[in-house]
Amino acid sequence: MAVVKIIELVGSSKVSTDDAARQALKSAQRKIRNIRAVDIVSTGLRGEDLDEYRAHVRVAFVVESSELGDDVD
Repeated sequence: MAVVKIIELVGSSKVSTDDAARQALKSAQRKIRNIRAVDIVSTGLRGEDLDEYRAHVRVAFVVESSELGDDVD
């Protein structure tokens, strides 16, 4: 049985919302293994001049059994 954990991140970029989503994924990939899905929840613009693209994403990854402890069968 696989257990999947989902975290939410916000990426930012000066280029585009797609790049902002890529930046969030790139950050997640530095620390998380077994990423199986990335869903873009929302996108938007921020900043004083509305020049910063943002992407709110959900990242799903498989949790390894060693991370679960003895409580889960």
